[in-house]
Amino acid sequence: QVQLTDSGGGLVQAGGSLRLSCAASGRALNNYNMGWFRQPPGKEREFIAQITWSGDRTYYGDSVKGRFTISRDNARNTVALQMDALKAEDTAVYYCAATAPHNRGTRRAGEYDYWGQGTQVTVSS
Repeated sequence: QVQLTDSGGGLVQAGGSLRLSCAASGRALNNYNMGWFRQPPGKEREFIAQITWSGDRTYYGDSVKGRFTISRDNARNTVALQMDALKAEDTAVYYCAATAPHNRGTRRAGEYDYWGQGTQVTVSS
């Protein structure tokens, strides 16, 4: 098993940037593809990005493509989400999540086995 801890959320003005981090303990992160999701108030959880276990491929949701960048450092057991050109509609609780290596590119939350506790991102317009 792996335990995930999200951090880095906060309040930022529209057009600004934030960097979220996800730290793992327990099993090493290089056993998993890693994803980021978000959930705005009253809405369903939305896929943001995934990076494969080796880091050789990334996938993004249409709403963040070109603005957000997912990365990982397997030696440090961490995953990051760099968020630029933030918009008010990016306001949500953001979660990192882990899925098995065969779930390459999956965008379905139900296929992720482990989740962080979430970190709040608020973008003021």
